[in-house]
Amino acid sequence: MVYYRSDGIRIRTQMGERDEGRRARDLRRYETILESLDDAVYAIRPDGTIVYVNERYAEMKGVDREELLGTDIYDWVSEETAERALRERAAMREEARETGAIEYEFEPVEGDPFPAEMRFGQTDPDVREELGRVGVIRDVSERKRRERELERQNERLDEFASIVSHDLRNPLDVARGRLDLVREERDSEHLEAVARAHDRMATLIDDLLTLAREGVDVESLEPVALAAVAEECWANVDTAAATLRAETTLTVRADRSRLKQLLENLLRNAVTHGGPSVTVTVGELDGGFYVEDDGPGIPEGERDDVFEAGHTTDPDGTGFGLAIVERVAEAHGWAVAVTAGAEGGARFEFTGVDVE
Repeated sequence: MVYYRSDGIRIRTQMGERDEGRRARDLRRYETILESLDDAVYAIRPDGTIVYVNERYAEMKGVDREELLGTDIYDWVSEETAERALRERAAMREEARETGAIEYEFEPVEGDPFPAEMRFGQTDPDVREELGRVGVIRDVSERKRRERELERQNERLDEFASIVSHDLRNPLDVARGRLDLVREERDSEHLEAVARAHDRMATLIDDLLTLAREGVDVESLEPVALAAVAEECWANVDTAAATLRAETTLTVRADRSRLKQLLENLLRNAVTHGGPSVTVTVGELDGGFYVEDDGPGIPEGERDDVFEAGHTTDPDGTGFGLAIVERVAEAHGWAVAVTAGAEGGARFEFTGVDVE
């Protein structure tokens, strides 16, 4: 005799009385688990008729569970959803996959449809003659709402970036051009101050555009030698008499361009706050890497604020450099923390890094 759990999976054959008692307890345990889920669960026979649904499925559909049992699963979905599921099942067979997934509009008997994700899979080969497949359906309305909100935010950021790029850069270029004409006619310390102000405005615009246009995800990952890219970045930073020590042989999977953004901002920050003769070390730690300097460091009470956009203790700084560092780390799925270095300076630690 063949016995099945409430989700249709065979668990034992030809059981004795003691085994039947254990089976009954297992069935109650599995059923309790399935009934406590926030997701809908179903199981169907090979001919497509429903053999099991949990209470959540019936609740989402808006009917009693008994109304669903024994009916064809495709009687409860739209033609479009049925075709989508059939295409996914065909792809599963062609690609020799055991599981599949589709997104579709779940249609209650009464009320408005809502977005859902259905994941389904074949049962064990030895029970497929009696039980075709099982599936889980999740209401993804909240996730879709967040995705739409993120799209709107990105649209607003793109609009902001366009305004910054056009409406601020153009007047700045005009001002610089006029300044150059005036400096041909006369020299003055006031004109030098204007030039420095123009440079600061240009830096602010560049940093604002970086924050606005960089998405939350990286475009592509590739193996990057950490020491080599750190040395490249060092060449792009005004380092005065500072020293770089790249004490690592790590190769990390990262978006090379955005990793350079992260490192250049950290190196620039170290030189700015650590002094012209600061030593900056790039090293490795368990699950990631660090960048530290031997400068004055960051007071413990200020460490939670350093990644906030606009936060700076340098009167000539923009306050966006470390915000960009955090943004790049988050885009890679890394965690970043700031602490004290071995010699009391600032130390930035990155963990959760995919190391080759």
